[in-house]
Amino acid sequence: MEQRTPQRDTARTYRNDRFSPLGFTQSLIEPTSSATGPERWMAEKFLSVAGNPPLTLDLWGTQEVTPSGATPRYRLRVADRAALYELMTNPNLAFGDLYSEGRLEMEGHMPDLLTDLYRALDQAYEKLPLFLRMLWRDQAPRSTSLKAAKDNIHHHYDMGNDFYRLWLDRAQMQYTCAYYEEPGISLEQAQLAKLELVCRKLQLQPGETVVEAGCGWGGLARYMAKHYGVKVRAFNISQEQVSFAREKAKEEGLENQVEYVLDDYRNISGEYDRFVSVGMLEHVGTDYYPDLAAVIRRHMKTEGLALVHSIGRNYPMRTNAWIEKRIFPGAYPPSITEFTSIGEAGPFSVLDVENLRLHYAETLEDWLARYEANIDTVREMYGEHFVRAWRLYLAGSIASFRANALQLFQMVLAHPENNNVPRNRKHLYTTSNVPPEGSY
Repeated sequence: MEQRTPQRDTARTYRNDRFSPLGFTQSLIEPTSSATGPERWMAEKFLSVAGNPPLTLDLWGTQEVTPSGATPRYRLRVADRAALYELMTNPNLAFGDLYSEGRLEMEGHMPDLLTDLYRALDQAYEKLPLFLRMLWRDQAPRSTSLKAAKDNIHHHYDMGNDFYRLWLDRAQMQYTCAYYEEPGISLEQAQLAKLELVCRKLQLQPGETVVEAGCGWGGLARYMAKHYGVKVRAFNISQEQVSFAREKAKEEGLENQVEYVLDDYRNISGEYDRFVSVGMLEHVGTDYYPDLAAVIRRHMKTEGLALVHSIGRNYPMRTNAWIEKRIFPGAYPPSITEFTSIGEAGPFSVLDVENLRLHYAETLEDWLARYEANIDTVREMYGEHFVRAWRLYLAGSIASFRANALQLFQMVLAHPENNNVPRNRKHLYTTSNVPPEGSY
């Protein structure tokens, strides 16, 4: 899908004047005169320190700046002089804000443009002057304490189930990485294949009990109950999601097998055969990993298994300032060593770690396509500002997984004294994880 530069009012351009869940300020952008020599020099230096990505910088239609030693494949149009200075001063935050405001336009396939840009930036980072690293560095994520965690989750997940229903899968409304075990399968098949893979890694047996930390819209809990005959207690602090999950469990006649608890994972009680967390660790914060490990240790039976699934990184790195401020407050994808530190904190035996990075890129491609197919509805719900912000969020996430900036880890844990553990991985692949199309 190509993002084309729209026709702009040559007299003036307004930012979105509607309320937006993203919390932007509103103002009037006045037209600017032709770019000066120093501004062109700034733009050239910006491309240089960014690793000369293959894109042309268009300075509000008055001058073009091309990268040194690279053939441009894309165009980035800066709409006004103030936007250029904002971009130079704090690109990690300003890039997203300027695009959302319509003051930055991308010509070319957005995920491809951003993938090439991220790769160039990654290669150029070590050559950045120290003062620029300090000026452009991302801020530490917000607190994920009991109170702060509720505010963080409310910001992202309680915008309304109708919004997410527009572009997530129609099988179980999974807002986590799908599993494209076979090429050409649908988003619905891939999400159900992910749920099946999780169940096989946990080696679920009928009659067992499972506790889930951070259940989203409850699809995994219902899948485990329906297909494996287990009882599940699923914890979540999003009122919107819990209400949806309870309604769906009742519709499917699973209310006696699945209990959705509106509470924080730190308040889990009881003892269970299995522990599972899919897509919640990003919101926990590394300071609280020992607490999460303690929860697993206290509430998982001696011969139990635990699975933790999370976005991650190859090395520690702060969350992008724009994502942290506008989209996912408090989010932090851990490095692989931070991720496996949960095993050390237990202590647990780490039985298996798998990286599904490219599966998440494909998941996001399907999400973005459905998002664009429903763009008019999203615009009616939240306005143009929001439409552009979430387009960038989804496209940028695709690029991050493609460019190896983000990973997707699954880890299986057991108590160290548990010798009743899988001897191999044969149980994962005895038959395909993918259900027939239309079987959901």
